[in-house]
Amino acid sequence: MNYIKIFPVAIFSLLLLVGCEKREVATSISKNGKPVAIKLGVTVDPECGMEVKTMKHASEAILKNGKTIVFDDPGCMIKWLHKNNFKPKNVTLWTFADDTHKWINAKKAKYVMTDSTPMHYGFGAYENKKDTSKKLINFQEMRLRMLRGETLQNPKIRKKLLGY
Repeated sequence: MNYIKIFPVAIFSLLLLVGCEKREVATSISKNGKPVAIKLGVTVDPECGMEVKTMKHASEAILKNGKTIVFDDPGCMIKWLHKNNFKPKNVTLWTFADDTHKWINAKKAKYVMTDSTPMHYGFGAYENKKDTSKKLINFQEMRLRMLRGETLQNPKIRKKLLGY
């Protein structure tokens, strides 16, 4: 009779250990202020808890001591910085550009508000965005919109920007 009570707990514990085994905290040390390599499918975004599965929309924050925090979405980076009381001017920020497919300075990137991003915030980064059919915003505006909750996760904003 006791086996019936213990068995589900044992199975859950085993699954928890196996599921967490390959995940790692998304921090590394940058020796030169440049982005660090990301282990796709292994590195976990500390803000949302999701694995970074693709470079598209990946972002990194490098603190003064070189510690690098990896994110799967630029919006997660903004939320994490705010929650941990880091001002953007005191950290080096990188984001992966959708158009050039390389790391760019997140503070100099141009952002659209309607991209399909991992956390559905909608902020996709571009280095040389030529398509003017989508409104481009700078880093400061993207940050403010993110902190105000003016993202595609907000039904009113989504309807205004996408029509649904």
